[in-house]
Amino acid sequence: MKLDRIDIKILYELQKNGRITNVELAERVNLSPSPCLMRVKKLHAEGYIVRYSAQIDIAKLGRTLTVFTEITLKNHRQIDFARFLAAIDKVDAAVECHRVSARYDYLMKFVAAGIGEYQEIMERLSDMDIGIDKYFSFVVLKSPIVKAPMPLPSLFPV
Repeated sequence: MKLDRIDIKILYELQKNGRITNVELAERVNLSPSPCLMRVKKLHAEGYIVRYSAQIDIAKLGRTLTVFTEITLKNHRQIDFARFLAAIDKVDAAVECHRVSARYDYLMKFVAAGIGEYQEIMERLSDMDIGIDKYFSFVVLKSPIVKAPMPLPSLFPV
């Protein structure tokens, strides 16, 4: 499926507000409601829209600790990466995992109840046979800028 500027605008609006009505979405992208709904359904069917979710203000729920962690593996075979990722995928506190081109292999983001829980997670992962050689932790003190919607119109001008 080749996307046009209207499809990009639809995706952009939906990522900003997944609960927007079809009528309001159609107005924002300059379509009538019926063609707009057809495009949204096609974007779903083609896999451009993966899921809908709510953004939660976790600070309102209680104290948490966010930690960015650089992880280096001992070996760099495909089986080593696969074993590591299979284990990490089961850790609820691991909310992001990025394979990077740097002096380490993965940059991860953990959100834990506190430093004790984070330490337990890292000790458990280090004790498992998943190939971790070393890791470095960076505790987040403050997040002054966090942007949720991707800047689709500027990334994919049509």
